[in-house]
Amino acid sequence: MQEEKKYKVGYTAGVYDLFHIGHLNLLRRAKEQCDYLIVAISTDELVQQYKNKKPVIPFDERKAIVEAIKYVDEVVPQTNRDKISAYEKYHFDVMFVGDDWKGSDVFEKVDEHMRERGGCVEYLPYTKNVSSTLLNGVLNKIYEDNKGVK
Repeated sequence: MQEEKKYKVGYTAGVYDLFHIGHLNLLRRAKEQCDYLIVAISTDELVQQYKNKKPVIPFDERKAIVEAIKYVDEVVPQTNRDKISAYEKYHFDVMFVGDDWKGSDVFEKVDEHMRERGGCVEYLPYTKNVSSTLLNGVLNKIYEDNKGVK
């Protein structure tokens, strides 16, 4: 018999570029708490807009990778960073966020909005010492160090 989960529908969002164990940990922990997990992936255009850089892995490939993960029930494009509009569109019970965002103005407002409507924000443990930015930096350093090497 399957155990009852704390939430019906969960939601999380991210770039999911250079997929790593931190991403997997977040998705696993989120799915442990909900029956149905929606994952929003930032489009290439959105990443360019707010990070001022292009993702290493194109959107369609990042989407295919995340769709293949057993913890994920649905993948949707994230075309803006407005979490309240995402809540209004997808009607989830909980938004899962890494605990590195705890205390930020944006998620305090989202949590307040969701609690007024019966939902909430849950902060999940951030996996230390790994990020796509860090991985990209290492890859760039290797590339630079090996330029001209045959």
